[in-house]
Amino acid sequence: MKRKSLFHLLTLLLVFSLVLSACGGGNNSGNTGNSTPSAPANDAKEEPKKEVTFTLAYATGDPATKQAIESTLKKFTDANPHIKIVNYSEVTSASYLDWLKTKDAVNQFPDLVEMRDTQLFADAGKIVELPDELKALYNDLPEVNGKVYNAPLQGVTPQGIIYSKKAYEDAGITELPKTYDEFLEVQEKLKASGITPIVVGGKDIWHMGFWINKFLIDNVFVNDPDWNSKRTAKTASFTDEAMVQAITDYKHLFSNYVDKGWLSTADNQTVSVLISGKAAQLFSGTWMFGQIEEADPNFEYGFYAVPDRQGNRNVVGLPTPGGWSLSTAAAADPDKTAAIIEFVKFFFEKEQYEPYLKTINSISATKENIVYESTPQMQGVMELMGDPSVKKSLMINQFWGDNLIPPQFRNWFYKLLQELVIKDGDVVEYMKQADTEYDNQVKANAQ
Repeated sequence: MKRKSLFHLLTLLLVFSLVLSACGGGNNSGNTGNSTPSAPANDAKEEPKKEVTFTLAYATGDPATKQAIESTLKKFTDANPHIKIVNYSEVTSASYLDWLKTKDAVNQFPDLVEMRDTQLFADAGKIVELPDELKALYNDLPEVNGKVYNAPLQGVTPQGIIYSKKAYEDAGITELPKTYDEFLEVQEKLKASGITPIVVGGKDIWHMGFWINKFLIDNVFVNDPDWNSKRTAKTASFTDEAMVQAITDYKHLFSNYVDKGWLSTADNQTVSVLISGKAAQLFSGTWMFGQIEEADPNFEYGFYAVPDRQGNRNVVGLPTPGGWSLSTAAAADPDKTAAIIEFVKFFFEKEQYEPYLKTINSISATKENIVYESTPQMQGVMELMGDPSVKKSLMINQFWGDNLIPPQFRNWFYKLLQELVIKDGDVVEYMKQADTEYDNQVKANAQ
């Protein structure tokens, strides 16, 4: 009995000794042979990306453009959760320039801003030269004061007549007009058929620029692209024959063929007026195509550039210094600058840029020529822009350098021309008012 107890005790001691030995061997860093080395206590972890916040703003006047930009913003922030973008953009009845000035006055000038009045804000020191790696996305970019400030959101597309094919057919219009006089004949036929010829979104002051600049380009700017600088130097006048003819044509069109409710119609209401059959035509840009197709996929429409009296087609079509711009304040912060560059490069990547262009029916501004399946109407636009006989110009407020007009003059001028129609004013007398106001604004800006 004692022998068995002693044996049992020795066995337990031996087992215990082996267990201790095994434990010690497992912790021995010098252990070799077939044993598996122990794993490190903590795996190496990737450093979290630094959180960055920047503000952004763009012009929200067009719903299609707003939709396209918002979609890209969401894709970017989903892919980059460490970057927060505070979007200042909002729908407003104020002009984009006035809205930006208000933001600046309350210390909310955006870090990244869609810039349209580049020289004004560059001269004020609010924006900086575009970083080189963003310039590299483009071939040729317009310069202001010898510097490039903008990454253009898209290439330039023209404005023209978007018309209901049914309305034209019902009015017996079988051919598109080849001269401006023939265009007026089309308006008479539409009017006689019982439909309002043209809808205008005059509640939004910027919308007025479409028709006004059509006549300014036809009569003034295609012949004298330096007219603005001559007006500033007082060697040209709004009472000049060509300018008076442009405004006379505008007044005649609005007085005779435009929907009577044009002053209370917003730009975003014009599509519904067109597709409902209340009006036959809308003079606007290619960004409206998508809105029409979304509102009524079965609506049949066409597009053409309204010819001048000689049969020439003159359109808005020259590149302007506009697009994404980096604020001076943001440029002083390396983290913000890096995040903004990352976003802008993301914006122009084909995966995002192609659907953006398709949504607004526009053309690529980058070196990489983004091509997408386009509608027959958009194909016609491409042919128009590629036609060497088509003359291209800028709007009165899109010029820069010596041809820059006083920044507040555009809206004042458009409102003056609204009043001209409403009050059936005398064109020459109203153009005298334009001369006086222009000179006053030039003088005020010089002080």
